Amino acid sequence: MARDTIRVEVAYGEPERQKIVALTMYAGATLAEAVERSGLVRFFPHLKEAALDYGIFGTVRPANTILADGDRVEIYRPLIADPREMRRLRAKNR
Repeated sequence: MARDTIRVEVAYGEPERQKIVALTMYAGATLAEAVERSGLVRFFPHLKEAALDYGIFGTVRPANTILADGDRVEIYRPLIADPREMRRLRAKNR
C-alpha cells in the first residue's frame, strides 16, 4: 500500500542570500524533519549550532508540528535588536 505524500517548502534567508528548498515528504512528517531533510545546513553551516525558531507561513510553531500539503516552513534567525526599540530610536532621532 502506497503512503500519502505532501509537498512543502523550507525557507531560510539572510540579508545577503536566501534559499528555498521544495520537498516531497510522507504525510505525518514534522516541521523538524522537513528542516533536517532540506539540507539547508550545507548552505548555511552556522545553523547547526544556532538556537533557531521555526514557523509555518510566518507563525512560530514547535518543531514537532505535523505538516500539511503546501506548507511553507520558515527558519527564523535570532533577532540582533528589538524591532520596536529600533523604530522608537529612529523616530526619536528625526
